[in-house]
Amino acid sequence: MTYRVCFVCTGNICRSPMAESVFRARLAEAGLENAVAADSAGTGSWHEGERADPRTVSVLAEHGYDSEHVARQFQPSWFARLDLVIALDAGHLGALRRLAPTEEDARKIRLLRSYDPAAGADLDVPDPYYGGSEGFEECLEMVEAASAGLLTAVREELEGRAA
Repeated sequence: MTYRVCFVCTGNICRSPMAESVFRARLAEAGLENAVAADSAGTGSWHEGERADPRTVSVLAEHGYDSEHVARQFQPSWFARLDLVIALDAGHLGALRRLAPTEEDARKIRLLRSYDPAAGADLDVPDPYYGGSEGFEECLEMVEAASAGLLTAVREELEGRAA
């Protein structure tokens, strides 16, 4: 059975598609692309049907990541098929917890930077939308740093299922 992870930010055009692309690359490097599915969504519908922000696409391409993406809004019914819901900041975490139909679903929600031991107390990935390209570079650095820890956690979960 495929393990399913969904990354969630505000409009699904900057942070969450970036996290999805980076994590898919980590899964491929680890040989887990057939065992784990990664996707992304936004808490709002403002950008539904749009491609990722051009600055997101540019930063991803500069660092060798794929960036095929169409924005969509997260739906509460998705909790039933997801194993892990990754929020990019505390606002998304709160919004997702309010959407969770059950306590079990709420326990599936985590902050991305909680998987980065070097993140310290600030676990938010800041929204780069209103700034320049340096904000997108900073976002990518944070996403990459947390993706290694997330991969380890998912791998442990998969091994636990197999045991």
